[in-house]
Amino acid sequence: MSGAGAQRVEEPAEGVEPVAPGEPWPRGISRRASMRISDVLAALRLEFPAVTTSKLRFLEEQGLVEPVRTPAGYRQYSPADLERLRYVLRQQRDRYLPLKVISEQLAALDAGAEDGAVPRARLATADGVAAAPGRLTSERLAQDAGVDAAFIDELVAQGVLRPGPRGVFDAWARDVVVAAAALAEHGIDARHLRAFRSAADRQVDLVEQVVAPWRGQRAVSARGRAGTLAAEVGELCVQMHTALVRSAVADLAP
Repeated sequence: MSGAGAQRVEEPAEGVEPVAPGEPWPRGISRRASMRISDVLAALRLEFPAVTTSKLRFLEEQGLVEPVRTPAGYRQYSPADLERLRYVLRQQRDRYLPLKVISEQLAALDAGAEDGAVPRARLATADGVAAAPGRLTSERLAQDAGVDAAFIDELVAQGVLRPGPRGVFDAWARDVVVAAAALAEHGIDARHLRAFRSAADRQVDLVEQVVAPWRGQRAVSARGRAGTLAAEVGELCVQMHTALVRSAVADLAP
């Protein structure tokens, strides 16, 4: 069709899929299922080192992602599925949201009530945002946290830090050391921090009681549920502890 009254049809940019009416979020991203579950894990582990096959299967069971099945029964994911999974994992990690809330958010995105650009993948770091899979020696931990090696030794002696069987620490240990060093500047030394460790251990005991029924099952999906539930309940314990301390400290202000 030509002439002044003709309407020009815009072609989608190269590498961008045309948006179909009613298309679920994320829009404009390929929905051709060509990725195996191992491909998805490899893509996600740059940002989420702890993600597992059982975790992905559990999220599928919860209806948060719907990979297609080959005639042989294998799961295959599309780039859109990958971004949907990345969204779920970020909401869990960064905002500590339960899956029910994340599901509601995705439903809103699917309905077009909300929308947003798909964020770029980020490398996981060892600063507490996303614990890295590697382990830290005592020397490396002291270096990363900016403290003397003797300070690490004292935290271990007081039971605040617990090295693994090979004498190395996980990535979360850095957060503990940094906080301990800041408290030390106010005269709160390692022996005072044993109360924090005891309180944390009691909270972990509560989390273990909650997830025990799931951990005792052999199904892969049950193990995925146990991991998700442990993370959610653990973060709720952190929030409760924080709220109680803040409330009590507020009473100390004049």
